[in-house]
Amino acid sequence: MLDKGREVFDIEIEALRSVRDNLDDSFVQASLALLECRGKVIVTGLGKSGAIARKAAATFCSTGTPAIFLHATESVHGDLGVIAENDLVLAISYSGETSEISLIMPMVQRLGIKMIAITGSSNSSLAKNADIVLSVNIPQEACLLGLAPTSSTTATLALADALAVAVHEARGFTEEDFALRHPAGSLGRSLLRVSDLMHKEDELPVCLNTASLGEAIVEMTQKKLGNTTVVNEKGSLTSIVTDGDLRRLWPLKIDNILEQPLNNLPLSKSPKTISQDLLAVQALTIMEDMKITSLIIVDENNCPKGIIHIHDILRAKVI
Repeated sequence: MLDKGREVFDIEIEALRSVRDNLDDSFVQASLALLECRGKVIVTGLGKSGAIARKAAATFCSTGTPAIFLHATESVHGDLGVIAENDLVLAISYSGETSEISLIMPMVQRLGIKMIAITGSSNSSLAKNADIVLSVNIPQEACLLGLAPTSSTTATLALADALAVAVHEARGFTEEDFALRHPAGSLGRSLLRVSDLMHKEDELPVCLNTASLGEAIVEMTQKKLGNTTVVNEKGSLTSIVTDGDLRRLWPLKIDNILEQPLNNLPLSKSPKTISQDLLAVQALTIMEDMKITSLIIVDENNCPKGIIHIHDILRAKVI
């Protein structure tokens, strides 16, 4: 059984090499057609090819190419209505003779939209009616009987992935774009920026350096972050007041301490600041290394734009 398992890997690896080596200008044409599509990509197939088509549609969506999976059987019972004028059809059939896909062709031709075929037969009905044909012809299936789709589906999956990656690279798809499409996934969460999680605007605690310590305590209490930024008359950050500062100040027995202006008190004059473009996971590392619980986000003029607390990052589950 172990030998047979390894043999399957060898057969499928050879199939992948064969399809890769036979890639030609048709792949470039297909990639450009996908890139230039102004509607959505309709990926269709049936059986094992349908399973690959569903996965391909999901991969296109997550990498910046709007796509949906259209079940070939359901399509001829009303679901063809999902196809619109600016769309593109990517049809997958190893034999190229799937009858349900053949029934889709008149609709595609009537709308005048492009069809890309992924097939193992360049002489098939699908290949003859498609605008662009990508071959996944393989030396052999890994199945002992040569019947069950194995090497062919692996090759088709890899070819669909190659299209998606080529297109998203040409599109200039970024980490931020990926994160927007994966807000609940671990990959997307790991790409969250500080700007996605920080407390800003009305949630940002801020006091003038001429405000009293009592006023700062009120601001800290209302904003519930355990600190407040302190700024000068130009809005630039000068210091920060934290719960720890309050505990350190109290034993100093300063007269009328609650009425003292903040610029007269021994507060930290160099609070740690970061950019809003920093990854949230990087901000977490800074807080852990410095043994602090908050970071101030400032702009190019050193004006506070937000605060991020360690709990904000932990709740977002970025790691």
